[in-house]
Amino acid sequence: MTLTSPFCPVAGSLPKEVAARASEVEGVTKANVDLVFEPPWSMELMSEEAKLKLNLTGNFPA
Repeated sequence: MTLTSPFCPVAGSLPKEVAARASEVEGVTKANVDLVFEPPWSMELMSEEAKLKLNLTGNFPA
C-alpha cells in the first residue's frame, strides 16, 4: 500500500486497519499489508469512481 506521504500521520495504524477490514471479507482468512513508496502516490492512481466520491473532478497539478 502506498501512502500519500512518507510522513503520513496514520502510517503506523492504517496498515493494521486495512488488514483487519480485508480479513472481514468472506473467504479471506488473513491479509498482509506492506507500505511501499514506489510508485509514489498520485491522484492519477485513483479510479474515476473514487475521484467522484471525493469530489475531485477538476484538473490538479501532478
